[in-house]
Amino acid sequence: MNRMTTGVKWLLIVNSVLFVIYFFSARTALGDLFLVLGLVPRSVLSSFAIWQLFTYMFLHSPFGFGHILMNMLSLWMFGTPLESVWGTRRFLQFYFFCGVGAGLCVVFLNLFFGSLDTRTIGASGAIYGTLMAFGILFPKVTTYFFGLFPIEARWMVLIIGAIVFLSSLSDTGGAISHFAHLGGLVFGYVWLRFNLGHKAMARVDLMGDLRQRYKDWKLRRAKKKFQVYLKRHGSSTQDRRGGPGDWIQ
Repeated sequence: MNRMTTGVKWLLIVNSVLFVIYFFSARTALGDLFLVLGLVPRSVLSSFAIWQLFTYMFLHSPFGFGHILMNMLSLWMFGTPLESVWGTRRFLQFYFFCGVGAGLCVVFLNLFFGSLDTRTIGASGAIYGTLMAFGILFPKVTTYFFGLFPIEARWMVLIIGAIVFLSSLSDTGGAISHFAHLGGLVFGYVWLRFNLGHKAMARVDLMGDLRQRYKDWKLRRAKKKFQVYLKRHGSSTQDRRGGPGDWIQ
């Protein structure tokens, strides 16, 4: 995080430049030229617009700054340490694998559960895959959830995954593509599972940690009950036998 890595730097530059161009073009007739670059399931399936699985990642909403700012900030925060560990080539392979995989999820999930005419843009799928990788490689690093609440990276990933999964169940093709977010998380996990192996994946055993925490909680609860039992019954026994100072009288 102390220096900007090459891959992240160029992703930030390309996304920012295209956003500026799209921002001004969208206010003229030229904005229609960008429509073919967004991901539309019907176009991919019927017109074989396969390029959309790639190009949609570089477009962000031209009617505000929140979309691109959040994605690029997340890319810088979580992508930089990953690229520092993996190197530029491997990081970019992972990034585009998650982005294209998220696009495939958008296409096929909309085919069965949504609308084929939904248009998706943004790097969110690749970003969510990056979040998954950060949580697995740096599970105990403290992050700030929503920029406010300190939380370990592994728990942040678990919470985000649960939110995205539940949101995807009611995805109706609105402004936020939960299908893309879910796809990014899933493809991120798949890539890590097959490229890093069991040893690296074992570093963040969320379910095992939850079970251990539950066992620790049960043990603490049993200890408290036992202490209360001893206190009550110990006092009763002492009352029946007389206190230690009774013999003085």
